[in-house]
Amino acid sequence: MMRLAISLFLMGTLMALSACGTTPGCRAASTGMLGAGTGAAIAAVAGGPIGWAALAGGATGALAGAATPPQAASLGPSPFCN
Repeated sequence: MMRLAISLFLMGTLMALSACGTTPGCRAASTGMLGAGTGAAIAAVAGGPIGWAALAGGATGALAGAATPPQAASLGPSPFCN
């Protein structure tokens, strides 16, 4: 039950930050990094392969960030690119 709660919290955090940055490249970079971290954390809690989960999370985050318009949920400029 605790693993599920942590996983849901991490996925919610990823969705809340999915549009950081003002350009598609910045959003792809920031959400890709966030997705990789979230995937690795979920795999660590669930006992799965951390490397593959980080890869899948990073790819999913990058695609979602690039596809999200900046007006959808912008939290300002990305800390990763200007």
